[in-house]
Amino acid sequence: MLGDHVVNPPVVLAPMAGITNVAFRRLCREQGGGVYVCEMITTRALVERIPKTLKMISFAEDEGFRSLQLYGVDPDVTAAAVRMVGEDGLADHVDLNFGCPVPKVTRRGGGSALPWRRRLFGRIVSQAVAAAKPFGIPLTIKMRKGIDDDHLTYVEAGLAAQEAGVAAVALHARTAEQRYSGKADWDAIATLKQALDVPVLGNGDIWEGSDALRMVEHTGVDGVVVGRGCLGRPWLFADLEAAFTQGAGYRPVLPTLGEVAKIMSRHAELLVDALDDEKHGCADFRKHVAWYLKGFPVGGDLRRSLAMITSLAQLDDLLALLDPSLPFPADALGQPRGRVNAPGKVSLPYGWLDSRDDETVPEGAETEDSGG
Repeated sequence: MLGDHVVNPPVVLAPMAGITNVAFRRLCREQGGGVYVCEMITTRALVERIPKTLKMISFAEDEGFRSLQLYGVDPDVTAAAVRMVGEDGLADHVDLNFGCPVPKVTRRGGGSALPWRRRLFGRIVSQAVAAAKPFGIPLTIKMRKGIDDDHLTYVEAGLAAQEAGVAAVALHARTAEQRYSGKADWDAIATLKQALDVPVLGNGDIWEGSDALRMVEHTGVDGVVVGRGCLGRPWLFADLEAAFTQGAGYRPVLPTLGEVAKIMSRHAELLVDALDDEKHGCADFRKHVAWYLKGFPVGGDLRRSLAMITSLAQLDDLLALLDPSLPFPADALGQPRGRVNAPGKVSLPYGWLDSRDDETVPEGAETEDSGG
């Protein structure tokens, strides 16, 4: 449950910059149920009504539960942004981002760096919950384990968020230092679940429906959050729905290359419709080509041509050259998708680790650039 909304199956699409726009969310919703979150929106850009940001807050008419993630560092600005969401009827659910490991975010004290400053974190969450309450908007948070293994914050932050009145807590079971490398620490998710009374959602290494079932069994979580696993694989949400409906006895139905081609064409059409511009829609689609074709024996020349399309007609002509009977590559199952990078030192504001109780908002922390 998120407020009065029943989440069935218990699956959430994580916001991803440049990915989870209205077109991709619709494509995923056509596959299966869940909560589908739009791209990350910065609180400063929202309250100042930056046109680019307002355009990003776009939902289809049939999106019955509109979910929006906000990123902010200033408690007052964050509260104002949440209040604006309620007053303007922009969304039905707000999630706060405390998990982003990107240097341009953490060096301002935001994202996965912020829970270390526990008083500042507590103020942000409590003021946001208070701002959402009059509108009946459930507010959740998504976070990481901590900055690194020497600066873990997830249990303390989860308890503080629960005390503030959040509807649920999601944990990406990696540190900011890990970025997207290595294996997610599902034991940490289990620890958080045992510590909290509010629903806990697990995030990290959900590549197949079977992974979601294993995470629930291992950790006891109330649901899962899916990010990179659905890149080039929107049918993962059909797999997840089947897994949660049928249980351990379910068997995934994997698409042939011909079925993948149809989904690729549908994705491009939705992007063109959402952007109201064929050239821009096709350009936006290009980055998805490699993800869709991952593991399939498709020649380099055809792959390059598909990644350079400028029209829907050109895309369909090229897709017609694929062998529709090719089965989904088994060796691509259970494999990481999207960003797979090495651990790296976390960029932080000067003196950030010196005091956990400093509530000062770092100078220049708020940004007008939405999307991560």
